[in-house]
Amino acid sequence: MPRGDEPPQSLHQAMRYAVLDGGKRVRALLAYAAGEVSGSDPCIVDGPAAAVELIHAYSLIHDDLPCMDDDALRRGKPSCHVAFGEATALLAGDALQAFAFEVLAGANLRDPRAQLPLLARAAGSRGMAGGQALDLANTGTMLRLSELETMHRLKTGALIQAAVRLGADCGRSMGADDNDALDRYASAIGLAFQVVDDVLDVEGTAQSLGKTAGKDAAQRKSTYVSLLGPSAARERAQVLREEARAALGRFGTAARRLGEIADWLTTRSH
Repeated sequence: MPRGDEPPQSLHQAMRYAVLDGGKRVRALLAYAAGEVSGSDPCIVDGPAAAVELIHAYSLIHDDLPCMDDDALRRGKPSCHVAFGEATALLAGDALQAFAFEVLAGANLRDPRAQLPLLARAAGSRGMAGGQALDLANTGTMLRLSELETMHRLKTGALIQAAVRLGADCGRSMGADDNDALDRYASAIGLAFQVVDDVLDVEGTAQSLGKTAGKDAAQRKSTYVSLLGPSAARERAQVLREEARAALGRFGTAARRLGEIADWLTTRSH
């Protein structure tokens, strides 16, 4: 990460502000936990884990911009565009995306020709950016549950799936059945993560969440809570947790941490 006193200082300070101050590091944790399944050296997972967190940080900067979700609070502090101005925040997001690929390209990857495109697809129009486009286009529209899940498989799930695959790819070569199981795990927890987010948006506070509560309802967005209600939404999260855990059965104790993450993601309070 560039130093804050390296020119252009305001840009580098905004990048550091967005990445280094807080956050759950879920995607990095998933990369390390998936690495345990394939016997990866944790030091080799450092690059992919950092890269997915950099992509996530860039996405949060852009999500919070007035032209997107227009949120002034992130991780319990002013959003990047509030602290540094919209232009600098936009550039900080752009620079973090580029830096993510610089970090990943410099890592000791087993198959960079596969792993670099994997992250690119997860972040692009067929992944996270595409999901955000669907979210913006459908604001104020009541979606069907299948449509909502399609959107979140892209917006939230694609980068989570990339984190799992990138971490696992740092170890021994995984067979098609193993990769399919990891994809099913990641798909389930990606949706579960979003379900719990939707519940917390209704039941939580800005202080507990570190971001503005009630934002989805205020913007008339379709959520799991608006479609199912809070109780059924929580039940949906538990079903997804069980699906995720079932997908890990073939890996035995090597997947213990992935299972623990699934449990935590569906019972968290922030």
